[in-house]
Amino acid sequence: MSSVRWNRRRVVGAGLGAVGLALAGCSGDSAPAWRLRLATGPEGGPYNAFGHVLARAVAASGGSLEVVPVSTAASVDNLRKLDDGSADLALAMADVAEDAVLGREWFSGPAKAEVTALARVYVNYTHLLVPADGPVRSVGELAGRPVAAGAAGSGVQVVAERVLRAAGLSGGPAPARERQLGLAESARALRAGAVDALFWSGGVPTPALTELARELPLRLLPLDGYVGALREQHGPVYTAVTLPAQVYGQTEPVGTIGVGNYLLARGDVPADAVRALLQVVFDRWRDLLREVTAGARLEPRFAISTGEVPLHPGAVAYYRSVYG
Repeated sequence: MSSVRWNRRRVVGAGLGAVGLALAGCSGDSAPAWRLRLATGPEGGPYNAFGHVLARAVAASGGSLEVVPVSTAASVDNLRKLDDGSADLALAMADVAEDAVLGREWFSGPAKAEVTALARVYVNYTHLLVPADGPVRSVGELAGRPVAAGAAGSGVQVVAERVLRAAGLSGGPAPARERQLGLAESARALRAGAVDALFWSGGVPTPALTELARELPLRLLPLDGYVGALREQHGPVYTAVTLPAQVYGQTEPVGTIGVGNYLLARGDVPADAVRALLQVVFDRWRDLLREVTAGARLEPRFAISTGEVPLHPGAVAYYRSVYG
């Protein structure tokens, strides 16, 4: 397993062209074939869709790389699969990835396997949705109410718990009653009145929520007021972003919490396999992002912003070639 830990300053600093990274393996017909298992998310979710599009794009590239998507519970589960060796690649939200690297909260200690980043691929927007004709108009009014707070092992669960904690609703006399439900289950529960609010973290628009809004008028609760508290507690992985007007039928834009999504790899994935994968990612980014979020772009200067998660040496080599 590689023990090299790289950061963005070393990637984009002066004299990049003079610094080389030796890559193992051969070229041409003798190139090794790599079969990499990619931990994605639940069937029907955006990570799962991204993973399948990426696998098809890699296959169409005609190289010696194969990506095999694996359905999972999403971010927390994916980091654990990287650590135990049942996955080689993973998608995860930035907050969960940093927790895994630093051994915080959901992880009892730093990951045994070196977890590295290949790219920050897009930003999730945190949604907190309630029925438009219902009584809830602020996070505080969720006290004592049932809330769909993401599937167990998902990044949605992490950010939902942190928002509720920041709002004083994870304890005390009347905490929000969190129910661990995936997106499809959450939408059904909100439609049926079994929960009073739904948390989601994903691209904009999220198709399942667009469909829900056609059947049930929705209100988006603003969450940008909690960004400062989250950043103070958990670092700059959280940013203030805006959900545009009309995205789910609402008339005004709504401020909320943004969290990056990382494409990750075990540190022992071969560097030249990573370079081959990133070549496909950047060649086909429009197809990949079309599955998860509208209007986003993937650029190297954005992709290397992976916070506390070090870049894989193969990613370093790829970005050096991009920056010249």
